Amino acid sequence: MSTTAISINVIAFGSLIFALIKSSKKTKQALTLALKSFFRILPTVLIIIILIGLLLGFVPRSLISKVVGKQAGVLGIVVTAFLGAVLHIPSLISFPFAASLLSSGAAISSVAVFITTLTMIGVVTLPLEIKELGKKMAFLRNGISFVIAIIIGVIMGAIL
Repeated sequence: MSTTAISINVIAFGSLIFALIKSSKKTKQALTLALKSFFRILPTVLIIIILIGLLLGFVPRSLISKVVGKQAGVLGIVVTAFLGAVLHIPSLISFPFAASLLSSGAAISSVAVFITTLTMIGVVTLPLEIKELGKKMAFLRNGISFVIAIIIGVIMGAIL
């Protein structure tokens, strides 16, 4: 286990002990709520993990490398930008998926764009955004985010 993981776990465990000392009743309520939330999202997370595993298992590495690798250039960046914008996967899953894409031959620039669009653009949540922000503002925000994601990918490709 890495030093970072150990540090995070020590801080989390220390915070839990502090919370128990401060107010055991509130801490137990929070832990109960967290467990209920965990079990509520667990089936979705497992399905996504299985689908990603199947995708990486059945799609040859050469195809991943060809479509979103360095030789794909700007087209690979645009493909992953659209995928990130359309997919609705939790960040908890997206980062390991991004690492799998990298190990399968995807370019860092494409993966950076994928993560950026995944977190900044919400095609699935667009109706809610339109309701809250208005149509013009929702499309403007998503459009600017898409352009910024492409710029991030191009810069990452130039740097690394």
